[in-house]
Amino acid sequence: MKPGLLPAVVMSFAAAWGQQIPVEGRADSAVRVLVFEDLQCSDCAAFRRMMDEKLLPRYGATVCFVHRDFPLAKHAWARKAAIAARYFDAIKPELGLEFRRTTFRRLAGISRSGFDRHLAGFAGEHAVDPAQALAALSDERLAALVEKDFQEGVARGVSKTPTVFVNGTPFVETFTFEEISAAIERALAENR
Repeated sequence: MKPGLLPAVVMSFAAAWGQQIPVEGRADSAVRVLVFEDLQCSDCAAFRRMMDEKLLPRYGATVCFVHRDFPLAKHAWARKAAIAARYFDAIKPELGLEFRRTTFRRLAGISRSGFDRHLAGFAGEHAVDPAQALAALSDERLAALVEKDFQEGVARGVSKTPTVFVNGTPFVETFTFEEISAAIERALAENR
């Protein structure tokens, strides 16, 4: 990352519809990239790498990246992971985003029976009581936040992950950096 860029890419939270939404990049940007993701999805993990390696370094100072949870029913532990991410979001926004990154990075090694171990391990690595992190999986308020994101996705026609909207233009499941970058460039030009 270039020197001086880090402050512009600081992760923050933006309030919307009475809930806290995980945001990266420039929270007050008119250009918004809305990301519906499933934490057990390999295509979402690939998009996360694209964000970390290309999108945030290039657009973090000018674009707002908003994360929404869209756990697919076919994935055994995706909903639990989304609830856990919301728990860490509530502790500290950067911690919730780090949980998402770490989960995507370790995706191949996490199983249905091993998810709780992954969650407890992440909590312990970040000075959070593992027992409290595991107990948060039963928190109805956190589950309701995940469900609200999911229902918003359904209302927008989301059925696959990742589904990414660049100022309303959808990109579904697999797409290139060049495709999404071109859409971001158009949106930035329209908002100058």
